[in-house]
Amino acid sequence: MLMRLPRQSCFNMRCTWRAEARRLAAGVLFMGLAACAGSPHGPIVHVTIPPGATFRVAADSLHRAGLVEAPRLFRLYAQLTGRDRDIKAGTYGLQRDMGWSALVQALHEGQGLERRLTIPEGWSLREIVPALTTALGAPAESVEAAMRDTSLLRELDVPTPTLEGYLFPDTYVFAYGTAPREAVREMVHRFEQVWDPRWDDRLQQLAMSRNDVITLASIVEKEARLPEERPVIAAVYHNRLKAQMPLQADPTVQYALGEHHDRVTYRDLEVTSPYNTYRNKGLPPGPIASPGRASIEAALFPASVPYLYFVADTDGHHEFRTTFKEHKAAKAEIRHEHGSGK
Repeated sequence: MLMRLPRQSCFNMRCTWRAEARRLAAGVLFMGLAACAGSPHGPIVHVTIPPGATFRVAADSLHRAGLVEAPRLFRLYAQLTGRDRDIKAGTYGLQRDMGWSALVQALHEGQGLERRLTIPEGWSLREIVPALTTALGAPAESVEAAMRDTSLLRELDVPTPTLEGYLFPDTYVFAYGTAPREAVREMVHRFEQVWDPRWDDRLQQLAMSRNDVITLASIVEKEARLPEERPVIAAVYHNRLKAQMPLQADPTVQYALGEHHDRVTYRDLEVTSPYNTYRNKGLPPGPIASPGRASIEAALFPASVPYLYFVADTDGHHEFRTTFKEHKAAKAEIRHEHGSGK
């Protein structure tokens, strides 16, 4: 005896079968369309996927960027391929017409993710190395090795064992998977772009090498708090070099110590190092930080002033003096007014 199903039950089952059939057919169609996508072209489109975003949010972001025309169908395609989970957050650099397969793979594996890194003026390798390590997600040893790239050192004619001072301060965007050596080369290339070839003639006038100027610029960068004082600070050091006086630059002592001290003490001044400009005349062997363009220009074109001394006031500006007697008086005045002063 055959059992008849209720009319409504049959209707529901037919609807379910039809829906499933349409779903499967659509899935096959989507896979075909994705596989037949054209070659990527045009400028890079930047899309940001926030941390914790669902695939729905990611699909909508790609739709707003013009990379996906049908976000709902794109989500369904990702579900059918089993790659709609564990997407990587961050900012992607993607090209148009990548195809759904490539887009889903990019979101799932982080392909096209960009790493943004800002190097402020005055940062040394002590600060740059950990920041670059984090940005690239690379081993610290690989980043440190890149800082000693011998081919770059030869190209720049740098006499020191590292690229200290030549990683130009700027904001960089590195593609996902960028190797440390590639990133360092890009930062050095930026330095070369900033260096004006006409400055080479100025080097001859100053009887200085480029490494000398970058070294002096790095000291100016660490000393200056007010932009307008950079050429004057540079002039003080130029005047001291001409007079064969020690530079007596506190930032070089800090560099020799290997750590930052709020105030340099008399004991600190005894540190044995070629970077201690209290104990050694002339410039240190190389830069102590990455100077910006303004500090480089100040080192190349210092102000025409007779000063040999300066002391920092509490508000960041410096008092400049020509004689040691005047310098001592300026220090005493600052101490009297504020109870401080270097």
